[in-house]
Amino acid sequence: MTVRNLEDALRPRSVAVIGASDEPGSVGHTLTQNVLSGGFEGRVFLVNPHHGTIAGRDCFKSVEALPEAPELAVIATPPDSVPPIIEALGKKGTRATVVITAGFSAALKQAVLDAARPYCLRVIGPNCLGISVPALGLNANFGLNAPKSGSLAFLSQSGALMTGILDWASARDIGFSYVVSMGDMADVDVGDLLDFLAADVSTSAILLYLETIPAARKFMSAARSAARAKPVIAIKSGRNAAAAKAAATHTGALAGTDAAVSAAFRRAGLVRVEELEELFNAAETLATLQPIAGNELLIVTNGGGAGVLAVDNLMRLDGKLAPVGKDLVNALDKVLPANWSRANPIDIIGDASPERYKATLDAVLAEPNADGILVMNCPTALASSTDAAQAVLDAIAQAPHPRKVPPILTNWLGEDAVQEGRQKFRAAGIPTYESPNDAIQGFFYLWQYTKAQESLMRTPPKSTGHTTIADEAARSIMRTAVRAGRTLLTEPESKAVLSAFGIPTVATRVAASPEDVANIAHALLKQAESVVVKILSDDISHKSDIGGVRLGLRSPQEARHAAERMLARAAEACPQARIQGFTVQPMIVRKQAHELLLGVYEDPLFGPMILFGSGGTATEIINDTAVALPPLDSRLALDLMEQTRVCRLLEGYRDRPAADLAGIASALVQLSQLVVDCPAVKELDINPLIADETGVIALDARIRIDPDLVEKDGPNPRLAIRPYPNQWERWTETIDGERIMIRPIKPADEHLYADFVAKLSPEDIRFRFLAPRKEFSHKFIARFTQIDYARAMAFVALNKDETELYGIARLVADPDYTKGEYAIIVRSDRIGTGLGWLLMRNLIRYAEREGLQELTGDVLEQNTRMLEMCRALGFEISADPEDLSLRKVRLKLPVPIQDAA
Repeated sequence: MTVRNLEDALRPRSVAVIGASDEPGSVGHTLTQNVLSGGFEGRVFLVNPHHGTIAGRDCFKSVEALPEAPELAVIATPPDSVPPIIEALGKKGTRATVVITAGFSAALKQAVLDAARPYCLRVIGPNCLGISVPALGLNANFGLNAPKSGSLAFLSQSGALMTGILDWASARDIGFSYVVSMGDMADVDVGDLLDFLAADVSTSAILLYLETIPAARKFMSAARSAARAKPVIAIKSGRNAAAAKAAATHTGALAGTDAAVSAAFRRAGLVRVEELEELFNAAETLATLQPIAGNELLIVTNGGGAGVLAVDNLMRLDGKLAPVGKDLVNALDKVLPANWSRANPIDIIGDASPERYKATLDAVLAEPNADGILVMNCPTALASSTDAAQAVLDAIAQAPHPRKVPPILTNWLGEDAVQEGRQKFRAAGIPTYESPNDAIQGFFYLWQYTKAQESLMRTPPKSTGHTTIADEAARSIMRTAVRAGRTLLTEPESKAVLSAFGIPTVATRVAASPEDVANIAHALLKQAESVVVKILSDDISHKSDIGGVRLGLRSPQEARHAAERMLARAAEACPQARIQGFTVQPMIVRKQAHELLLGVYEDPLFGPMILFGSGGTATEIINDTAVALPPLDSRLALDLMEQTRVCRLLEGYRDRPAADLAGIASALVQLSQLVVDCPAVKELDINPLIADETGVIALDARIRIDPDLVEKDGPNPRLAIRPYPNQWERWTETIDGERIMIRPIKPADEHLYADFVAKLSPEDIRFRFLAPRKEFSHKFIARFTQIDYARAMAFVALNKDETELYGIARLVADPDYTKGEYAIIVRSDRIGTGLGWLLMRNLIRYAEREGLQELTGDVLEQNTRMLEMCRALGFEISADPEDLSLRKVRLKLPVPIQDAA
């Protein structure tokens, strides 16, 4: 991932149009006219070998003939001409291009990248509409309209669709900070642009239209970073199989399954919408209102029917009506007609005057008891909708407790009669919507965004308390299958792998013949009331479909007879199937247990996915499943479970007690760990995993592996989210001989911070944060403990029981992943034990292993201990010209061996 030279692309001071034309109707002509008429104040160069002048301006014959290197070049020439033009631009000194041209073969696209690479010249496109930066007057595209200036950034993979959206937005006075048609994303992709926009102060929200995602891990890392900084709202086409196929045909790339896309967006903190209009409604809401604390809405309306529609939509989205307390009812009784609703929605009657709106809002805002307020107006001949809007604004401005005022949304229904009122709301920064549905949807976006942000900041429990992962035991089982030429593990092998990862399974034995089945059943029936017999064959995926599963067999004779019938049925239904024998296991009888499905599958975009839902033989018919990206912790596992209908049953109902939810979540976490540690696992089904109040146990399982990956050590390289790097855990000793653990930080470490901070001196806090600091909120600490291992690292030093935090060394890499900024702090009572040196050397070793080229930091001049350590470790130290109290420290990597020693 890199934002290198994107500044030249999106904030250029000079532009060259290569392929400029004066031929009406041509792309080059439209592009030239848009660039020249947009109001761009920088220098504009036109290039075309067949013209001396275009539009009254000098036209240069070639890139080489240009008087200077343009910061941005926009290319609209035939495909074969593009690679040499890129080469010429690179030599000239240009560092960013937008390639409008379409029709590139894979080989020609690679030729463009090869030409650009030596110069780190960035390429947007090819096959794109272009870009617009309205604040600069830069309209380097061949769309119809120049976008208005605003604070929304819009990234679109579809150029044609973007043209329509810009036309739609213009009619609604919606402005943009950046508009980028990404095209084929051969070089600059959505991840790069998200990284750039996350740090851009002129952008309040980011809108995405995507048809594919070229680099899942890069996208997830960039999206998560951007979503922490500002709202990111996305449409991803291809929700069903036909649409996904069309998107893949359009982009020439995989579209991914819709469930996986939704799971990825949810994990990254993005808000997903389904329609283009919703994209802007969501952006308007999220860019102007603060996140909400809950999903309870108070509705004020002069139209009962409109209020009912709003309630219908609120209930559809699992929202709640805020309660109307006695104090509010008493206050409203004094200002409203006797026949007002006395409930939520607060119906102030159709003849409501502006004064009645003002009095109602005054009462509501005196002590607001809702997460959000929706004010609605149906225009009537009895009162002015414009004056009603002003009354609402006056009430908000005069609220006695401004900080307590929850987000307020408005819905002025109609067209001509309400336009002026809507304009007043827009000017005041109050979201306004055309229909009750849109308004409720806006409130839902706030709730969705709040939940996404909470998810990004949430802290999982301290410990799962499960057995140590034994991935080597699992690999040994897989090796046996590979030597036998199999990619599908047998049921007993699959269960053994699950057991190695701490997932409870029922003991299963293999029988070669019906006679062996009888003998094993005889042994098992000494401790179990009955047994289960299943046919064993790699060629039969769904054994129950051919009568290959028999339950509740109470004697060896029954078991043998069942096995014999299975052989006969298999020969009839699947004559080509190779029968390896049978499995025999004790019958687990839990009358009130739920049958669940746990699984792993490979998504073409996002790699391994974890699946959870209703299990049993009817699982496909019930169709109640949800998916999540690994790795999972217990909180994420519970989130996954809550997305299914069966989770409501698991919580208990009537006389049926709640199932062991923690046990189910634990099984999902362990399954996730299996995926992380064993890249060879391609598909996995546990069906059923039965669960009740006593716990969980897997009754059947199947695993398909990739033989080429059995010997590959984890973590799994196909994961879209980089997992916890446990290979960096190590034990060591301090100078005074105390044994300590140094390892990467975990989200669960948040609980250690309170005691750690309490034992920091004010001076040490000032040295670390370069200023005094007294408060360390959950949100503040969560940003330090919940890191993205793909772009940051923090090593913690802990006591031998891992119950006390002694010190932290942190590294945050730039988006180019070439430089990292470090910070370090050691608990005040542990200074002098060598902890700082241990942590710092570990951080340097990690940065080198990651391929970073430089480590930098800011150190207060008074922090002599840190400066002495930096000097001893080989850092260059210089004064900060902008702050004489600071010292800039810089270490070039890798450190020479003699220096490292």
